[in-house]
Amino acid sequence: MSFFIGLAAGFFGGLFGLGGGVVMIPLMVGILKISQHKAHGTSLVALIFTGIVGTITYAFRGSVDIMASVLLASTAIFTSRAGARFAHALPEWKLKRYFGGFMILVTLMLLLKPYLTSIDGSLTGWVKVVVLLFTGVFTGFLSGMMGVGGGTIMVPSMVLLVGLTQHTAQGSSLLAMIPAGGVGAYTHWRLGNVNAGILTGLIPGILVGTYLGGSFAYFLSEGVLRLLFAAMLIWTGTGYLRTPMPQVDEG
Repeated sequence: MSFFIGLAAGFFGGLFGLGGGVVMIPLMVGILKISQHKAHGTSLVALIFTGIVGTITYAFRGSVDIMASVLLASTAIFTSRAGARFAHALPEWKLKRYFGGFMILVTLMLLLKPYLTSIDGSLTGWVKVVVLLFTGVFTGFLSGMMGVGGGTIMVPSMVLLVGLTQHTAQGSSLLAMIPAGGVGAYTHWRLGNVNAGILTGLIPGILVGTYLGGSFAYFLSEGVLRLLFAAMLIWTGTGYLRTPMPQVDEG
C-alpha cells in the first residue's frame, strides 16, 4: 500500500510541480493509520529522493540556478531542524490544524501558479541575495515542521522577486530541498518521527509517480486538473482544520 501512496504523491507532485507531501501525509495518516508526527518525518525522508531525481532532470535541461539554491539552502539547513523540533513539541491535534492551514495555503499558491510568470522580478545584487537568504529561513522552518519540500514558498519567491523563470525556479527549489530536507529528516529520525518500514515502498512509488506525473502534464488539461486538485486539497485541509481539541478528563 505504501507504494501506491508514494505513486499518488509523486504523480500529483510531478504534474503540478509540488513535492507531494500534501498528498502523501494525509494518505499515510488516513490509510496506514500512522501518527501525524511520523507522517511528517517519513514524508520528509522520502522527499529527499524526489529532490535528487528532480534536480537531475532539471539540470539536464539547464534549469537550475546553483547560486540561488546555495543561498536558499545555507539558511534553510538551520531552520529546518528548528521546524522539525517545533512540530515534535506540538500535540497531534494542533499539528493537524497547522497542516490543514498549510494545505489551504498550498491551494492558493497552486491556483495562482499560471499567473506567476507574467510578473517580471527586478531585484539584483545584495537585495537579491538577502531575499533568497530570508526565503530559505522561512521555507526551511516550514519544511521541517510540515514534512514538505518547501517549494510552495521558494518557487513563487524566485519567480516574483528574483526574476527566475518558472522552470529554473522549480529546479533550483528541488536542489535546495536536498540538504535542507536532509537536515529536517535527520532531526525527525532522531526524534523517532520516521516510520522506516514503509520507506521501501514509498520511495519507489514516488519516483515512478513523479515520472508519470511529469509526462502526463504534457498531454492533459492542466487547468481542469489544477481545479480538481485544489478542490481536493481544500476539502482535506478543511477537515484537518476541524480537528477537535481533546477533552480533558476532569474525573
